[in-house]
Amino acid sequence: MLLLLLGLMAGTCLSSLVPEKEKNPQYWRDQAQQTLQHALELQSLNTNVAKNVILFLGDGMGVSTVTAARILKGQLHHMPGEDFQLEMDKFPFVALSKTYNTNAQVPDSAGTATAYLCGVKGNEGTLGVSAAVIRSQCNTTRGNEVTSILRWAKDAGKSVGIVTTTRVNHATPSAAYAHSADRDWYSDNEMPTEALNQGCKDIAHQLIHNIPDIEVIMGGGRKYMFPKNTTDVEYGDDEKARGTRLDGQFLINVWKEKKPRNKNAHYVWNRMQLLELNLDRVDYLLGLFEPMDMMYELNRNNQTDPSLTEMVEVAIRILRRNTKGFFLLVEGGRIDHGHHEGKAKQALHEAVEMDRAIGQAGALTSPEDTLTVVTADHSHVFTFGGYTPRGNSIFGLAPMLSDTDKKPFTSILYGNGPGYKVVAGERENVSTVDYAHDNYQAQSAVPLRHETHGGEDVAVFAKGPMAHLLHGVHEQNYIPHVMAYASCIGANKDHCQLSSSARLGSQPALFPGLLTVLLLLSLF
Repeated sequence: MLLLLLGLMAGTCLSSLVPEKEKNPQYWRDQAQQTLQHALELQSLNTNVAKNVILFLGDGMGVSTVTAARILKGQLHHMPGEDFQLEMDKFPFVALSKTYNTNAQVPDSAGTATAYLCGVKGNEGTLGVSAAVIRSQCNTTRGNEVTSILRWAKDAGKSVGIVTTTRVNHATPSAAYAHSADRDWYSDNEMPTEALNQGCKDIAHQLIHNIPDIEVIMGGGRKYMFPKNTTDVEYGDDEKARGTRLDGQFLINVWKEKKPRNKNAHYVWNRMQLLELNLDRVDYLLGLFEPMDMMYELNRNNQTDPSLTEMVEVAIRILRRNTKGFFLLVEGGRIDHGHHEGKAKQALHEAVEMDRAIGQAGALTSPEDTLTVVTADHSHVFTFGGYTPRGNSIFGLAPMLSDTDKKPFTSILYGNGPGYKVVAGERENVSTVDYAHDNYQAQSAVPLRHETHGGEDVAVFAKGPMAHLLHGVHEQNYIPHVMAYASCIGANKDHCQLSSSARLGSQPALFPGLLTVLLLLSLF
């Protein structure tokens, strides 16, 4: 009877949530026809040279996360959410990316970053190196380094930037500038003696030395730039925030010393310093806003930590001063962390914030000369379901009970992770806890300290010049080759040659006419 009552209530709720206009079949027909007309307009492809390229990487942002974030963003706008549009939803071209590493069916963020930044697939846990490198074995690195699209753009005279909500020496950003047999070598303090003796350098060191003229670097990771036990400027005596370096280097000072004297290089560590900068007078910017990763958006201190959207706006305003254009990598990195901790609310709010940043980037650039790509490195074992009615809170309960223990369950669940809880020998009754809390850990099927990645394909959204090349199902390492081709950098510059030929061919009468004039002048 209880199940029947719940079912009837759900059915009544569902019926009451259907907008009146949607009961008319013509509404759906008109909507489909409008979408069809928009699709037909895409027949005129944008084959311009991409002056600028922006890559948004939602770490761990699988398709289920994208859908749930769409519903959440709609509900934050006081709408049911299902029919809402994310900024990335508006991109005209969508593809799927196969995320496996060379030695892993379900990948990690280092091997995947090597693929979508360097154009070469690598082993799990390795950065900016080929699959010939074995994780944690320093002596396999030499000669197997691969360069990234950030380097290709810099070599072409473009400005480049990295913005992340994780540490700037975390897996995703590191593949843009580092070559490391182990993603965990954040500073020399985390490296084995053998690797140090063999000459391998930590990732923070490589950030400062490998490509010293990166114009914009923003994120967390302060502690890895200072000598061991150095007191943090913000957290004082907190041991977890103290410097870690064993080589005694103050890498922020080294960063400044490497800049030309006629250029303005600014280091900032809090939001107020960042927003007070005169960006017209900033040539290089290093912003490190936390000792480790930045705070979750829901926990962010508005006085000390900028939002991802704010960092993206600052980065674009600095980088776009280069007349040759720019490449910008933006990572919504803590989507991944929220999922690993089983905290779906944190993860989804991180995804919504990244979508806001995508919108801001769109407002500051033009699709006529800027290729924007949004994708993920991998997915998670995150799901939501349970026949929830339309408009149901994305963090709410399913309208049914379990068949066996007769207890309710949340729509959001994980395949594994820390949310596995047994109380008095039975599954925890979620109605006795605050499942809408920011840090609530959704129930999981298998108990693990950290929830794991998922292995399915992830979406790739694209707009701007040559965006149509991202279609169908592709290997993940295809992505940087498209971005490079579109912007005429790297190995394949056929696009530039074709564009030049087209411009010359558009004026066929110019040269015969010029020869005629010259002939007449010679006769006179």
